[in-house]
Amino acid sequence: MLIAAGAGWYLNSSVLGGLATSNALAGLVRGGARDGDLNILLMGLDSRRDNDGGDLPAATLAQLHAGSSSDVGGYNTNTLILLHVPKDGSRATALSIPRDDDVDLPDGLGQHKIKEAYGRAKAAAESAATASGTTDHAQLEQLGREAGRKAAIESVRDLLGVNVDHFAEVNLAGFYDLANALGGVRVCLRHAVQDRYSGADFSAGVQSLDGAQSLAFVRQRHGLPNGDLDRTHRQQAFLASAVHRLRSDGVLSDLGKIGPLLDVAHKDLVVDAGFDLLSFARRAGAVTAGNVTFYTLPIEGYAMQDGEAVNVIDPVKVKQVAQRLLAGGMPTDADSVSAAPATGPEIPQIAQDEAMQKKATQKEVPTHASTRHSSRTKQAATPATSASASPDPSISAPPGVPCVD
Repeated sequence: MLIAAGAGWYLNSSVLGGLATSNALAGLVRGGARDGDLNILLMGLDSRRDNDGGDLPAATLAQLHAGSSSDVGGYNTNTLILLHVPKDGSRATALSIPRDDDVDLPDGLGQHKIKEAYGRAKAAAESAATASGTTDHAQLEQLGREAGRKAAIESVRDLLGVNVDHFAEVNLAGFYDLANALGGVRVCLRHAVQDRYSGADFSAGVQSLDGAQSLAFVRQRHGLPNGDLDRTHRQQAFLASAVHRLRSDGVLSDLGKIGPLLDVAHKDLVVDAGFDLLSFARRAGAVTAGNVTFYTLPIEGYAMQDGEAVNVIDPVKVKQVAQRLLAGGMPTDADSVSAAPATGPEIPQIAQDEAMQKKATQKEVPTHASTRHSSRTKQAATPATSASASPDPSISAPPGVPCVD
């Protein structure tokens, strides 16, 4: 009993005592007490800076294969996943929001990609504070990041029409550090790929990736059939496989193994001030057991806006689909969600059938009056990446490791 009590105290003080926390959720949760279910927003920043805004070491940048300067990348949220955890411990649902979805951002930030809410709000808050006489860099960084988190959360809440109860933010180095802390993460690829932009260079089949390889895996979009949408599927697969590794290796129940994970959390993670991670881990058995279904929310097509490719969406449809899936419903044919794979965690994908491909390639899709139109996204035509013409039918993944293109 004394050992158990001591272990509980150690974990509580180690986790909660050292984590970076945020008050960005204050005032954003609507409607008072809910039914006990939790919606947790997972945000992955495309930032080459640490949680205090400082430069990452040159050696770390080299390993990330993400540019030679911490100024590259800005503060886009290239990963946005809403994780719904039912109070009864039943199967959890994770909704990925494509980063290039064209939405109306909050606080008068305008119509832009949803990934830009964080960076635009951060820049606006820092400019306002500077104009008011604030000159301290650390204070400006803190003000800016809190504004960025708030705008990103609001954007997701407004798009999906649901509360966000908690959030967790990880920087670009977090994927790298997590994979290294786990001693590698196994993934399954249906095709061999080689991409000089992300550094992805993988053969087809099941393989274990170290930190640098894992980051390349979740960042690759060039040369994939559906560009950013396929990158979203890779992020889902990485998370599913990482959770499976945690469970199968007994990491969460072994104080000796959990130490490296705590180091990653303290260095790379920011959570809202009210998020009790230990209580969550105790009640979220479905998540820690890998009992999660991943979905990618639908898009209608592609367009150009202000010289950049965006995803055209139907906001009403997105909201309806999201709320049905979060309530435990199943996708319909009209949602363009395909069946789950036969092995590994359930990761139904958006169906990019021949008609959708033809629409994206040949037809211009308008967004609003100021939009210039385009054909298919620029990633598909990039010659720097190659993939095999057809998947190897003999490739199959072990339990807990979903296969992706």
